[in-house]
Amino acid sequence: MTRYVIGPDVALRLARDEAVIPDEHQILAPTLLRSQLLSLLYQAVRCGETTKKDAARQLDHVRGLRIRLLGDRVLQSTAWKVADRLGWSDTYAAEYIALTQLQADAFVTLDAELAQAVQGLVTTAPIEALFSSNAV
Repeated sequence: MTRYVIGPDVALRLARDEAVIPDEHQILAPTLLRSQLLSLLYQAVRCGETTKKDAARQLDHVRGLRIRLLGDRVLQSTAWKVADRLGWSDTYAAEYIALTQLQADAFVTLDAELAQAVQGLVTTAPIEALFSSNAV
């Protein structure tokens, strides 16, 4: 089983595409994902990119994806160290990187700058890896 950490950008794409993740993959994310996804969908409704009904459907889709959400003390401590090492102004993205370091095989993001910034700290994978039978 390959374990992937996904960011809110990937969760949103999975929701919009109504994607199904194969059983041979386990999806992980910090508990922070729920709030970030809710905020992204709220913003999309506010600026007219989607309807409230579609946003609710997308949120329900992500809730059904079997994402294991984690946020313990060890994760937070590791996120602090990651953010400090990279000189980041907050720890939001660092939680995803910390979780990848602690429990996953790869981090999946659509953000090329973030993927570049964490090169050497974690393995990154394209979103297509989530649908493939090939492990990272």
